Amino acid sequence: MRRVRLRSSAQPLVHWAWRSVVEAGKITSGSRAARRFAFFGEGSAIAFPQGTVLGERWISVGHFTLIGPQVTISAGFIPERDLGPSPIVRIGNGVVLGRGSHVVGHQSIDIGDDVYTGPYIYVTDQNHGYTDPDTPIGKQWPVNEPVTIGAGSWIGTGAVILPGATIGRNVVVAAGSVVRGDVPDHCVVAGVPARVVRRLDEDGQWRSARAVGRSAEPTLADPTAGHPFGPSV
Repeated sequence: MRRVRLRSSAQPLVHWAWRSVVEAGKITSGSRAARRFAFFGEGSAIAFPQGTVLGERWISVGHFTLIGPQVTISAGFIPERDLGPSPIVRIGNGVVLGRGSHVVGHQSIDIGDDVYTGPYIYVTDQNHGYTDPDTPIGKQWPVNEPVTIGAGSWIGTGAVILPGATIGRNVVVAAGSVVRGDVPDHCVVAGVPARVVRRLDEDGQWRSARAVGRSAEPTLADPTAGHPFGPSV
């Protein structure tokens, strides 16, 4: 009984201490940690605890962008390796990245303004090569393809955006989808691989892809390309 009373008395203090740590640990515009980034906009924040944050010199974060706790954002694999004069990972204004998400860039990842995501999405522009049948895939030279997520889009929980994906404006990516290839503006995609299931017609009406008789699958450069478990940080 005494132990219960002690725990009950200690809980408010523990919760207050944790809230204080979370507040002190977040990265905000103007802080010392924010100055390590290529750009870190006004009103933006990365919540504490952070995931892996690597290559800040090649990461740009726009204004009023909120990045959840335990989010990994990386540019390159090796700390302080020179990746060139321009940012590799560009996150726009008003973006919300959900808890536990990964944005892993090596060549170019562009996330447009006002993109919102659920938790635990994975975005990468690099994948293992597999052309040599005699070499383990994990030891083959990786292949990079730029990724673009258009402004105003929503990426659902657990979605995977593969190298080479180009997602248009105001697109909904359903939870758990795996996106590759080109996705047009103003549509809803779902599945593995993701297919267009609804889209905005020229008359301004939302219709299912089947109803308008259009192919549901985004254009693919290579039907075997993409692997949802590319190089990790």
